[in-house]
Amino acid sequence: MPGTESAFPIDLKKYRKLTLDPSKPQLTAEQKSTLLHNIQLLRDALVLFTATGAARGVSGHTGGAYDTIPEVCILLSLFEASEKYLPIVFDEAGHRVATQYLLAALDGHIPPEHLLHYREANSKLPGHPELGLTPGVKFSSGRLGHMWPMVNGVAMANKEKVVFCLGSDGSQQEGNDAEAARLAVAQNLNVKLLIDDNDVTIAGHPSQYLKGYDVSKTLEGHGLKVYTVQGEDIDALWAAIAAVVTYDGPAAVVAKRLMAPGVADIEGSTHGHDVIPVKAAIKYLAARGYPTSVSEDILNNIKPTGVPYLYIGSSKEVGANRVVFGEAVNLVLDKLSKEEAAEKVMVIDSDLEGSTGLKVIHQKHPEVFVPSGIMERGNFSTAAGFGFDANKFGVFSTFSAFLEMVISEVTMARLNNCNVLSHFSHSGVDEMADNTCHFGVNSFFADNGLSDVQSWLYFPADPLQMVAVIQRVFFERGLRFVFSTRSKVPYILKEDGTKFFGDGYKFVPGKDETIVDGKAGYVVSFGEMLYRSWDAVLRCRQEGLDVGLINKPTLNLVDEQTLRKIGSSPFVLVVESLNQKTGLGSKMGTWLIERQLTPKYGYMGTTKEGCGGLSEQIPHQNLDPQSIIMKIKRLSN
Repeated sequence: MPGTESAFPIDLKKYRKLTLDPSKPQLTAEQKSTLLHNIQLLRDALVLFTATGAARGVSGHTGGAYDTIPEVCILLSLFEASEKYLPIVFDEAGHRVATQYLLAALDGHIPPEHLLHYREANSKLPGHPELGLTPGVKFSSGRLGHMWPMVNGVAMANKEKVVFCLGSDGSQQEGNDAEAARLAVAQNLNVKLLIDDNDVTIAGHPSQYLKGYDVSKTLEGHGLKVYTVQGEDIDALWAAIAAVVTYDGPAAVVAKRLMAPGVADIEGSTHGHDVIPVKAAIKYLAARGYPTSVSEDILNNIKPTGVPYLYIGSSKEVGANRVVFGEAVNLVLDKLSKEEAAEKVMVIDSDLEGSTGLKVIHQKHPEVFVPSGIMERGNFSTAAGFGFDANKFGVFSTFSAFLEMVISEVTMARLNNCNVLSHFSHSGVDEMADNTCHFGVNSFFADNGLSDVQSWLYFPADPLQMVAVIQRVFFERGLRFVFSTRSKVPYILKEDGTKFFGDGYKFVPGKDETIVDGKAGYVVSFGEMLYRSWDAVLRCRQEGLDVGLINKPTLNLVDEQTLRKIGSSPFVLVVESLNQKTGLGSKMGTWLIERQLTPKYGYMGTTKEGCGGLSEQIPHQNLDPQSIIMKIKRLSN
């Protein structure tokens, strides 16, 4: 049968169990033949099932997992040979999750056919490994730099075991790994790192954007024993792994290779970091000798799916606010000479320029742009340092999930009166196939100063409002945080069909905006939840329930006039995709009570781990318009 109903066409039962002894660092001809067979088998399987992510439009990651299959096969052979190894293939690059799903299938925890549902909503195969969700997955991972420190602790708890961790030249850029290296050496932990050094990350090649960075020299400098080899030379790779296993203390194998070696269309390119395109996968598998029908019948019969819904109150036209951020910054910079812009503004990237809108700034205004590595803490503080001068302005951007990584740096920037405009894209949960570890739901953590110091948190509702916000706040002093989603958003429409944030609109920081007044109560929303809330409100009004809607683009400031208006109505309902524990809804109730305003009160936000997929995430959190309508009706009774 075609598509995901197919049997998995690559027989994983052909995997040959092998035992390797590190006291024998030279492979026999038979061992080498078995290893090469296993490597090719698993690489072929991985190309096929990760390509289903491309087919269904949920993206994914092929190259990194494909790269490290030789190391994984060797580790499985060590686990097979002795109980002195902790039999978990820890991986600090969670986007290489395809490896973990492949291992789960090999171990019989999931049927191989289930791999064809890679990153599909509700398949329990999300974009990063989640402990307790997927049968056979033994750890959670996904934020770079977080796994090695944890593996150190695992080694301390299992002193009699050798503990392995897969790494990458990308994850090794994180400051946490430097701390982990120092501790591993100081405590002589039995931790062995196997690092894929393919010189590719999301935005480019570390050898180009981070000159001077050398994984092997860095680890040697920390005191680890390091072996640097060509990762596709299986004899050299095994000899190096055998050497680190028999070494007393922390050690690393740095395996140099091109990204996705042998995959013609993506080898050595940044495209290899992402999911392999369907056509490239079909081409690869055909070259490997598989009948074209095998891959075509599966991949060409998997199509993107969604949650169909015709929204009212917003346009069919959509825009990507995360991209519009960069375009809006360019509109500001266009008014300056190149010399003045370079003197006054510095924009620093953390290897996500294509995802967070900075790429268009890089292209049009290279004089202000600084390409940098996966070093969010240091990069934020660098932006702050540039803005230490009252007349200079740093710009920083990364995913909203990683806001949690820079909270202390935010505090110090605030105490130093620095000027930083931070853009955190991929906020909330909408279209987050990367799932829970990448949810950007704790945005209010940025507002961590005391009451005598102000920060500004802005979450524009559509592309026009994003432009208006940036135009207004770019050269304001202090810390300003702007949020956007991974998903595209439509334009908010007035009841007469014109764009709400179109001609004549001026953004005023701290000012709530009345989309429509109502006597029955008010919904308060912002960002990508505003158009969903507007749909729900309009449908309630069509039924005779006179509900009002407030847009709150400045999240953390009280607009006294608006708060008194809504607080004097029968009910207030906050609708957001931020964490229900830490978001606007957790605060607005207090604001109301402090002013002796006592409407019925409710708030809706993200409450549980994700389901994978794209548009399925919002209804999974019960944040779709119908869920909003049900909550409105309960509060209005």
